[in-house]
Amino acid sequence: MDSRLWPCPPCGETTEHVQPPCADGHTDAGGECPEWACVECGSAVVKGELSPVADVVRARIAA
Repeated sequence: MDSRLWPCPPCGETTEHVQPPCADGHTDAGGECPEWACVECGSAVVKGELSPVADVVRARIAA
């Protein structure tokens, strides 16, 4: 399982984060899943670009 060190706001320090198996299809085309979890407290962290999410929100507001 891949892991990385990142700041964890709930823990208040830099902790190891692991990537659980992706159930949303992010890795089907060789991409990286943006979902990670702190091994200390289990808090979910989403890393990556937010523009696709912002585009959906803008489209819903415009409708």
